[in-house]
Amino acid sequence: MPQRPLIGITTDVITHHGRERCAMYPSYARAVAAAGGAPVLLSHEVDSIGTLVESLHGFVFTGGDDPRTEEFGEPTDPRATLLHPDRQRFEIALLRELSKRRPDTPVLGVCLGMQLMSLVAGGSLDQHLPESCATADDHWEREHAIVPGEAWEFGSGLVLSRHRQAVRDPGTLGVLARAHDGIIEAVGDPARRFYIGVQWHPERTVKRSLGGELFDRLVRVAAQMNGPG
Repeated sequence: MPQRPLIGITTDVITHHGRERCAMYPSYARAVAAAGGAPVLLSHEVDSIGTLVESLHGFVFTGGDDPRTEEFGEPTDPRATLLHPDRQRFEIALLRELSKRRPDTPVLGVCLGMQLMSLVAGGSLDQHLPESCATADDHWEREHAIVPGEAWEFGSGLVLSRHRQAVRDPGTLGVLARAHDGIIEAVGDPARRFYIGVQWHPERTVKRSLGGELFDRLVRVAAQMNGPG
């Protein structure tokens, strides 16, 4: 059988019986596997990033808690639910290393992943949607519509999202789609083969063009660039 492209998937840090563990919702790995990729779960060892960038064929930056924003020029909102510092350190370093050494490696960012991609690109976040957006509740474990931009190729429809923060400015990335209320829902870099972040959860979105097809495209690009044949 042909070798499946190796797709790195970022993990969270949870505390279980007083000890920290790396953890991930299995829906991400299932989506990668269903698309024909081999999921590889990533721990948070910054020293391993060079090897990961050279060895893996694509990456999924998964959802999670809220990033600290001081390193990006803004104070962190005290109401934020903070991302584990080891995870933030690792994922920011990985995104930067990919941009520097292998910018054509396909990347899909989900929710937090899209936000980190935007921060690394020089952007900023709206750190508390309930204060700034009258329809913030539409973005918490609910389906809502997206409005595609000109460069968005996956169509329109309903998506499932769960976030209290959003991208205010994507920096050097382009805005590919917005929600019905104007919230930025998808960003990307047209100069790279597949570098897309979405604010919703495609691994849990029913409409295939806005769900599984994002993983299909990620794996197809990874196979074209790195796989046999």
